[in-house]
Amino acid sequence: MDGRELRNCMGRFATGVTIVTCDTEEGTHGLTANSFTSVSLDPPLVLVSVDKKTKALKRMKKNCFTVNILREEQQDVAMHFAGRPLAVPPFDWEEGTLCNRLKDTLAYIECEPWAEYDGGDHILYVGKVQDFKYNEGNPLGYYCGKFSAVVTK
Repeated sequence: MDGRELRNCMGRFATGVTIVTCDTEEGTHGLTANSFTSVSLDPPLVLVSVDKKTKALKRMKKNCFTVNILREEQQDVAMHFAGRPLAVPPFDWEEGTLCNRLKDTLAYIECEPWAEYDGGDHILYVGKVQDFKYNEGNPLGYYCGKFSAVVTK
């Protein structure tokens, strides 16, 4: 099977863009992720899929994390955490209940570790939701390898 063509096919599924943050002894770290989903409401569980090659992988293991759902105007934040940092970070931190999170996002979901699963070239981190908040606004979308707008009808 051609992996690139499979990726192109999967890219036809539009997603939102998140930054997953966690705290370690070295400070707060984050990674851009569009592989995020709600798993269960009872108990409240979410899943984040993290590439095994990412630097943040070891920081996520058995650690609390926050899923920060980005607003449409936060593309520069997504790029910063995707490995293309700007000289002046395009975001501010705010203290969360379990770990630091990004200020002024569309929503955040704070999680305690629930389970970790091998997902091929990714690790699937399931977190139990401990706190959340959402705001009005439009999400940053991702479609066919590009940022996009989400249009509501």
